[in-house]
Amino acid sequence: MQFLLAFVVVAPLLGAVAALLPAPPGLKGKNPDQAVLRHGVTVTGAVLIAAIALAVGFDHGHPATMQATTDISWIPALDVRIHLGIDGISLPLLLLTALLTFLCALYSYFKLPAGPSPRAFVALVLVLESGTLATFAVLDLLLFFLAFEMVLIPMYFLIARWGGGQRQAAAWKFILYTLLGSVVMLLGILLIGLKSGTFDMVALATDNGRGLTTSVQVIAVLAIGLGLAVKTPMWPLHSWLPDAHTAAPTVGSVLLAGVMLKMGTYGFVRILLPVAPDGMRTFAPYLAAFAVVGIVYGSLACLALARTGAKGDLKRLIAYSSVGHMGFVLLGIATMTPTGVNGALFANIAHGLITGLLFFLVGAVKDRYGTADLDTLAGATGAALYGRAPRLGALLAFAAIASLGLPGLAGFWGEMLTLFGAYSPAEGLSRPAFRTFMAIGAFGTLLTAAYMLIVVRRVCMGEHPPHSRLSPDGQAARAADGPPRADSPHAASGPQPSGPQPSEAVGSRPAASTIGQLADIQTYEAATWSPLVALTVLAGLWPAVLLGLTDPAVQQLLAGGKS
Repeated sequence: MQFLLAFVVVAPLLGAVAALLPAPPGLKGKNPDQAVLRHGVTVTGAVLIAAIALAVGFDHGHPATMQATTDISWIPALDVRIHLGIDGISLPLLLLTALLTFLCALYSYFKLPAGPSPRAFVALVLVLESGTLATFAVLDLLLFFLAFEMVLIPMYFLIARWGGGQRQAAAWKFILYTLLGSVVMLLGILLIGLKSGTFDMVALATDNGRGLTTSVQVIAVLAIGLGLAVKTPMWPLHSWLPDAHTAAPTVGSVLLAGVMLKMGTYGFVRILLPVAPDGMRTFAPYLAAFAVVGIVYGSLACLALARTGAKGDLKRLIAYSSVGHMGFVLLGIATMTPTGVNGALFANIAHGLITGLLFFLVGAVKDRYGTADLDTLAGATGAALYGRAPRLGALLAFAAIASLGLPGLAGFWGEMLTLFGAYSPAEGLSRPAFRTFMAIGAFGTLLTAAYMLIVVRRVCMGEHPPHSRLSPDGQAARAADGPPRADSPHAASGPQPSGPQPSEAVGSRPAASTIGQLADIQTYEAATWSPLVALTVLAGLWPAVLLGLTDPAVQQLLAGGKS
């Protein structure tokens, strides 16, 4: 078990180095680019297999106990140790990261984004995977910070070199926001280490803040919380996220939404809740308030992008939806109750599965249409995806329905448990205030359903046909605002106006009949997306699989290491 965990963390880093080396003669395949892409699939696949073996060997009877631990002195002068371990909180995130990275490598093997050398692309994805896995596995505060920062440079280059329009500006905004937050977070980590005398996260969690004064805890939570809130992202520190998602390549968006956002919320649960509980109790109402504002703000932004004529970008809309979904995660953490924190961890995993699937699907739609503009995707005649690529349209509708929290799918349980947690927050927190937050969050679920159904209606079903009135004999008369559509069954009858029609005007969007059918789901796409669909259904129908892991660990974490 110790070897497996060490392998999971280190193997992607070694694989990144190997990706930059010349391929051995027998492994070159048709060309060097294909060889390095196959290398990426092989390494991420081996890491996924090791992570699954780790989960199988995990003692599910004691999920609150740190398992597969390694504890080696690294920098004795600072008492920094290479301390690794997993429990019921970190294991699901470890599996999610390994799965999504493998699926991204598999997808890229068949659909590599346009950009420079594939060697650099594969190496950056592997470095990002190593840093993310290390974040969920390390148990030393300084190592956590190093792993937390390790993912920034790979994601910056993935956006800046393989992204779409405005990629340079989006990459710079991403790196500046996250680096600024990280500097403040480092100060808080150093404050905890100097005042407590250790950077060991297990020892600090067991002490449960008893070695830190309330003022130190408040300052530490403020400093570390700001850094974590930027990465989450929490409103109003979210503005880098829509730009980054819009510019990033498909796999970059999947990894950013699916695993990198979870690093921030994981830090709240793993570090701030057990290490500085008094500081968290001070800031919990404010954290909850920002969370529910983010829920409503993200939903309203999505509604604004989804309306007809707004020229909204579908990738940008999904990015704003992440602001709302992560708001539920932060609300659950702010309740400081087992119910709320379990809901937050469940929502973390559900968001990774569903939003990862959504970004894969939106990337596929953009590849087919050449754009993610909602007005263009909706088309002019109502055919849209159901008429052009029905399987792709059905899968997009499934992911949207899962994202809005339909019971029976993964998105439902996390939101429900966080709202239950807000109904009865931890002792010392204002119950009326948190019940108000609960009501606002519940209203946010209605807004989420509204914009997701609008997206399904427009992208999958297309726009409504122009308004028309029926004549007494049941025939559709010409609409008051113009001639009948060219594809209408009654368009051929009667005299036709001469001259160019609106659909023929220069610069107009072509009718659906001229666009024709689109390529439906390909074999490699089905292989990539099927695990996410299956796990979304499994987590929705059998939530005890995940809650059985997280609940004992959360109970012990909130009790200060006591069962």
